Order: sequence, then C-alpha cells, then structure tokens
Amino acid sequence: MEKVRIGILGVGVMGSSHADNASTLGNCTLAALCDLKKSALERWKDSGAEFYTNPDVFFKKANVDAVIIATPHYSHVPLALEAVKRGIHVLVEKPVAVEKQDAERLVKAAQEHPELVMSAMFCCRTIPMFGKVKQLIDSGELGKILRFNWIITDWFRTQAYYDSGTWRATWRGEGGGVLLNQCPHQLDLMQWFFGMPSRVTTQLTFGKYHRIEVEDEVTAILEYPDGKTAVFVASTGETPGTNRLEIAGEQGKLVLENGKLTFFRNEIPVSKFRNESRTTCGVPPVWTADIPFGPTPPSIHRIIIENFADAILKGVPLIAPAAEGIRGLEIGNAMLLSHLKGQSVTLPIDSAEYNARLQQLIKNSSK
Repeated sequence: MEKVRIGILGVGVMGSSHADNASTLGNCTLAALCDLKKSALERWKDSGAEFYTNPDVFFKKANVDAVIIATPHYSHVPLALEAVKRGIHVLVEKPVAVEKQDAERLVKAAQEHPELVMSAMFCCRTIPMFGKVKQLIDSGELGKILRFNWIITDWFRTQAYYDSGTWRATWRGEGGGVLLNQCPHQLDLMQWFFGMPSRVTTQLTFGKYHRIEVEDEVTAILEYPDGKTAVFVASTGETPGTNRLEIAGEQGKLVLENGKLTFFRNEIPVSKFRNESRTTCGVPPVWTADIPFGPTPPSIHRIIIENFADAILKGVPLIAPAAEGIRGLEIGNAMLLSHLKGQSVTLPIDSAEYNARLQQLIKNSSK
C-alpha cells in the first residue's frame, strides 16, 4: 500500500476540513464520503471519491482502508466499532464518546485488534507551546508539581450558535455542553500533562447564559494521588474570556497565556527555602524567562491525519491513540457527575452509574 484510501463519515464543518486535508496529503487518497444530507456531498462531485448517504451501505461498498469519523457525538463509537469489525482503521473526532461506558467499548476494541490503527483527533498535542509545557513537566525542570489552574473562558458562543442545529446543547442530541463540545482538548491535555485526578468536586450550571439544556459554565476542584490540586474553570457565556494555564512546582511557576510561555524559576526549591530559611516572610530569588517554542502549524488537524496514515503505512507511533480518549472524557464525566450528586466523586468513576444519570437527563430532554 503506497497511500491510505480514506473515507470520511460526516461531511459537516470538520468533516469537510478533514476531506480537504486527506485529498492533499501525500500519504492519503480521498476515496469515499458519507453524509446523511446529499447536499453536503456536492462540493466534492469532481473529487473522484465515492458518495454515500447511508453508513450501512458505505461500510458494505466503500473501497477504503481507513475512516475518519466526524459525525455527531453519539454515533462515534458505533461507527468506529463497525469499522473495526470490517478491518478498517479508525480516526475519530473528539470527543471519542459521550460517556465512559461507551469509551470502554472502544478501548476494548483497540486492545482486541492491535493490527488496526485507532487514533483520536486530539490535535492540540501537536501545538508547539503545549509540547513545550509537556517537555518541561516530564523533564523535571519544574520539580514536583504542587498545583495548577486552567481558566478557559474564551469559548464564547451566541444563542444563534446553539440554535443552528436541533441536536446542539441537548442531552439527547449532544450529550453535554462545554465539557463535551468545547473542552475535550483541554481535558485531554490535562491528563497528558498531569495524569488522572483521584477526586473531583464541581459546581456547574445548566443554561446559565443561553436557552439550552446542558452546562455552559463549570468550576471544578481536582485532587491528585500525589497531593497536587487544581482548579478548572470553563464557560461559553462570558467575553472577553481568558485562556490561562498556571502551573506551580517546586522549582517555580509556569504561565501560559496569550500565546506566551513564561517560567518564573526559583533559585532555591520552594520546600528547601521554606524549611531552611531564617526569614519569616521572605521568598527565594527568582529569575524570569520567556520560553521559546515554534509557531503553530497552519493545520493541526492535518498533522493528526498525516500521522494516522503514516502509522498505517510505516508503523510510526500515534500522536493521539484513540484508547487514550477515555481519560479526558472520564474527567469531564466526573465533573458532571459530581454536580448531579451534589458531592465529590472519586475516580475511576462507576461508568454504569454515570450512564444511568445520563439516561435520566436524556429522558427529560426537550428535543
């Protein structure tokens, strides 16, 4: 195989972008497109790709080696499992699933079919500034992590955005709000940087700023097995918003904001200074450095698709294995579950309990 024949399931905003990338990458061929709306396929009439408006027919007839799934959230896992059953490689858009219970099925499929490449569209892992944060943490440059805060409130959305599709911002159609739609990338990066928390306590609001069923504001406290703590804040209802990641470690503080990464480095580790200094209110000397990193690539989604195809053709490691998608998803599920129960929840969460809570929300959904 010289090129991977790729089929796109769901040719909306993201699916069209993925089709653009697949049609121009050197290691891919855009082989087939599938969307329930025939009109969505018109743009590609001269591409040479096969057209389908029924996923069942697509899987029976499409001549593809791999699929990219860019459909509404609830269909991600069923379509991925159907592809796996037919020996087709899978790249699934975020979130990989709506709930942990479904994601567990995807993880099991990945374990049972190691011959198939299964990736997730966690493209923010390819952004150089996040790669630099990961490097500084993993290298020990920050020392032991004591605390981090992530305020991500620049997800502002108008009511018109939510009104643009009947499936949007409903429990039945989407399965969640800002945690499931806007924040999967941040939740994935959090687990990539810091691992999984052991306890989550959350206050969130349903439709605080919009006429919607699901959450549009979240404040969560996270506790980790090694003692570090975190605060996570997200909203689609305020502007101007903030996107600030602050990490406090033994060796100092790292701040990522407005495209700038700054390291405030202690000359003496904080615990050593705290225990040995004879001053009562002094602090260790600090030097400040702006950490360089490369520019964000023009298309971070393109990098994931190229990596996916290279993994199929050459066996290169995946940037974002699909099985890892359960981790960030579980953090988001835990935040919602904590609010629904009115108390802290421990991780790993009970996926059956979360499913039961979600089914109740779906039962009462207006759409």
